[in-house]
Amino acid sequence: MDAAAIVELLTSPQTRADPYPLYEQAQRLGPVVRVSDTLVLVTGYAAVDRVLRSREFGVFDREANAAVYGDDPETPVWRLLGRSILQANQPDHTRMRAPIAAVFTPRRIAAMRPAVERAVDRLLDGMAEAGRGGAPVDFMDRFAAPLPVGVICELLGIPEADRDRFRGPAHELLGVLEFMSTDLDQAAADRAATELGDYFEQLVAERRARPRADLVSALVELRDREPESAITDTELIGNLALLLAAGFETTTNLLGNGLALLFEHTTVRTALSRGQLPPGDFVEEVLRYDSPVQLTSRLALGDGVAVEGVPVPRLGEVLLLIGAANRDPARYPQPGRFDPWRAEITPLSFGAGIHYCLGAMLARLEATVAFPRLLDRFPTLAPAPGAIRRDRLLLRGYGELPVTLGN
Repeated sequence: MDAAAIVELLTSPQTRADPYPLYEQAQRLGPVVRVSDTLVLVTGYAAVDRVLRSREFGVFDREANAAVYGDDPETPVWRLLGRSILQANQPDHTRMRAPIAAVFTPRRIAAMRPAVERAVDRLLDGMAEAGRGGAPVDFMDRFAAPLPVGVICELLGIPEADRDRFRGPAHELLGVLEFMSTDLDQAAADRAATELGDYFEQLVAERRARPRADLVSALVELRDREPESAITDTELIGNLALLLAAGFETTTNLLGNGLALLFEHTTVRTALSRGQLPPGDFVEEVLRYDSPVQLTSRLALGDGVAVEGVPVPRLGEVLLLIGAANRDPARYPQPGRFDPWRAEITPLSFGAGIHYCLGAMLARLEATVAFPRLLDRFPTLAPAPGAIRRDRLLLRGYGELPVTLGN
C-alpha cells in the first residue's frame, strides 16, 4: 500500500475505529513519506517532534488561508478559532499566548488539586447513586465528561449553573478540526462558535465590571493594563472558547481511554489500585498507547524546507500522525504493548514547541487524581455491554462507556 492509499484510508470508519494497524503499514514506508507534490506524511517520533518544534513550519492561519485560497473565510467558527493561538503563527502566537501563560501558570494549576479531588469525589458519589442495584452507569456521561468541564469552568470562573450547557457545544466546535470534516460538522461547529462566542463576550464584560479571583478576570485585567501589547477582546474571547473546548475534550478522552485499558490489563489495574504503580506513569502510557489526539498538521512557511530530506514546497502540508509517532518502534521497544513500567515515556499527545498544549498539566492532574480514587471507591468496577467509540480520528475517545460498580 502506498502513502496516498494510506491517507485516503484515514477517512474510513474502520480506520477511525482502530487506526493502529494502518499506522503500522505507514511506518513500513519510512518515518517521512511523500504523498503528493504538496503533501508529506510523517509517522516517525523524532521527525514529528522536530516538525512541531521547528520555526520553519506553522499552522494554517489567516495569512496562509488567503495565500492558498485567496480569501478570508468569515464563518463563525473561523472568526472564533481563527483569532486564537490554535490558528496563529509568529509573532501573533507569542503575543496572544504570553498573557494567557502568565496567568495559566503551573502554580495556579497545582493549587487546583483540592478542587479536583472534591470534584472527583462528588462525581463518584453520583455514580454510586446511579449504579445502585447493579444498574449500568455510563462512565463518559457521569464522570469523564463532567469532570474536565467542571474543572476548566472553575478555573475560568464560569458559574456552576452554566456549566452543563457547554458539553455539546465544546464537542461540536472541535468537530470542524477533524481530518475530513463534513458540511454537517461545519454547520454544528458554526452554531457552537456563535453560542460560545456570545457567552464569553458577555462574561468578559461582566468580569471587566466586577472582577473576581478567576482566570477570566486575570486576563481581562492584564489586557486592560497593557492594551498596547496584550490581546484584543476578540482574541481573548476566541482563546477562552479554545481553552474550554480543548480542555474538556482531550481530558474526557484520556479518562475514557484509560479506563478501557484498565479493564483490559488486570495486572496494571491491580498495581495501580495497590499503590505499586505511580498514577503519573500510568497516565503517560495511556497518552502514548491510545492518544486522545491522533494527528495534526503543519505548513511549510518558506522555500527550501524539508523533513528528513524530503522537500516540502512553500505552503505545502505536513500531516503528522501523533498516534503513530507514539508507537514508533525506533522510539519504543514493542510499541504495541501497553506497559506503564517503560523506562521512559514521553508521548507527543500534547504536541511540542510553541504550540504545546497549555492545558497539558491540568489534564494530567485530573487523570492522576481520578484513576486511583475511582479504583479505590469501586474495586470491582467492571465493563458493561454497549461501549461506543466516537466516530472521529483526530480526537479519539468513547462516546459511551457503560460500567457496573459491583459491591
